[in-house]
Amino acid sequence: MEKVITCINCPMGCRMTVQMEGDSIVSITGNTCKRGETYAKQECTVPMRMVTAAVPVEGSRMPVSVKTRSPIPKAHIFDCMKALSEVRLHVPVHEHDVVLSDVCGTGVDVIATRTVE
Repeated sequence: MEKVITCINCPMGCRMTVQMEGDSIVSITGNTCKRGETYAKQECTVPMRMVTAAVPVEGSRMPVSVKTRSPIPKAHIFDCMKALSEVRLHVPVHEHDVVLSDVCGTGVDVIATRTVE
């Protein structure tokens, strides 16, 4: 099977072709740097994504924006969003506060991206 993907790790945006047999990568072509190869391997085996959202804060009219501290497996995004929908925060919330630890068993925390007082 052949997959064509565009690398998002640098401004070059290399279009890469990944040849796969089952779940194994046979070859990667089209990348101009090592980061492209690394990205292609990850994207074709275990795609990862950052998750961003907004969570209501009791005592404030403004919600707080949150994000995963690092990317999580793409397959966990909907479960992560469901878990975040159940989070209830109270003022004050500070930037970098952990609002949900170890989201969906990924080992990744969800943190506040700004302060709400």
